[in-house]
Amino acid sequence: MPDTPGMVIEVENPSRREVIATVPRHDADDVDRAVRAAAAAFPAWRARPARDRGTLLLRIAEDLSAIGEELARTIAAETGNAIRTQARGEAATAADVFRYFGGVASEQKGEVLPMGDALLSYTVREPLGVVAAIVPWNAPVLLASLKVAMALCTGNTLVLKPAEDAPLGVLQMADVCWRHLPEGVLNVVTGYGEETGGALLNHPGIAKITFTGSTEVGRIAMRAAAERILPVSLELGGKAPAIVYPDSDDDATVQHVITAMRFARQGQSCTAGSRLFVHASIFEDFTARLASALEALVVGDALDDASDIGSLINGTQDARVCAYVQEALDQGATALTGGLPGARPGYQVPPTVLTGVDQSWRVAREEVFGPVLVALPWTDEDEVIRWANDTHYGLAAFVFAKDIDRALRAAHAIEAGWVQVNRSGGQLPGMSYGGKKLSGLGSEYSIEGALESFTQRKSITVGLS
Repeated sequence: MPDTPGMVIEVENPSRREVIATVPRHDADDVDRAVRAAAAAFPAWRARPARDRGTLLLRIAEDLSAIGEELARTIAAETGNAIRTQARGEAATAADVFRYFGGVASEQKGEVLPMGDALLSYTVREPLGVVAAIVPWNAPVLLASLKVAMALCTGNTLVLKPAEDAPLGVLQMADVCWRHLPEGVLNVVTGYGEETGGALLNHPGIAKITFTGSTEVGRIAMRAAAERILPVSLELGGKAPAIVYPDSDDDATVQHVITAMRFARQGQSCTAGSRLFVHASIFEDFTARLASALEALVVGDALDDASDIGSLINGTQDARVCAYVQEALDQGATALTGGLPGARPGYQVPPTVLTGVDQSWRVAREEVFGPVLVALPWTDEDEVIRWANDTHYGLAAFVFAKDIDRALRAAHAIEAGWVQVNRSGGQLPGMSYGGKKLSGLGSEYSIEGALESFTQRKSITVGLS
């Protein structure tokens, strides 16, 4: 780690506003060394049988499971995500991701075309080369594990850049990987987005870009890929609708709405169901139940097991979220619960439900990325579907209805890459997951998604005498 002034980045515990570590501030030369190391390792890693690569991923999964509590504490400390409700689950799921891709690594099959006895035509899947992966701070270890497992499973090598706000858990995960992987297969660079991330995205040795984060930075990644005609996969922002039908005015659906909104992660999720459409006949009762349930949640220190909800990631995000809330209140919205925070040790913001909001307001159209839910009544099914689709995002959506015919009709009509019906949890390894519109390109989380995004199909045709 360099000790030159300005060559390290301080990592803050946002629940306490305390510096807990420093990491290197890597520059373009560091990125170049990482890419060259990955390129040197690629031929041997590519030639390794897929089953053998999978075996190494399975070993990584076991070692990650063994340090699960330690990893969870790191995640909670640097992200502000509560250890009981979020960080332990993230650490466990990261291990599950390696376990899944380790298990399916040998399922990378091509096709044979029936061209008659005189012609053999078949396809194979080939890795792309050195992958540049950039992940955000809201679920850093899970998302980094996903990029690493997909890229390595399919025979690529990787240079990974975590967010400067939350690199510590990713480095712990990488340290486990390095115990099992050949030198150069996985490389991690830490630093700022424009400096380190920009150098990585624009490096001529990169063969593929995979990025998870904001739509704005996703555009930058896509422009970098366009310059060299590189394959790119993007998982970007969202403004997910959650539709509650009149037959679902119950406590179970209230809890689903809370989970869908990712309140336990302070709303800092691109899949957060932040636009809640409740049928007018149950609107007042349902939102009252919702406000009561949210008021029972404990907002506190992320490392305290008593906390249901932790802290926003940093002061910049805190100010941004509070500005959205203040603007909506100034426009005439009502906070059924929550609102602007008072004095607090970190960047804790109470879970907030706003009513009386017009759908043209910024809080109803833009990704707040905080614990702010907009609730609106509806009466006509066709109209609420139009409202749900009236967004430039298309990542996730939620439908809650006991009448499964109505629920599935809505699910098929909503323009989103992932629609959950009467369920509100996160993705599970094996689910193909990706967005539409400005929410991204490509698919992840499954072997099908990995093959689509991290390999290229080659067609081979043989004339037979």
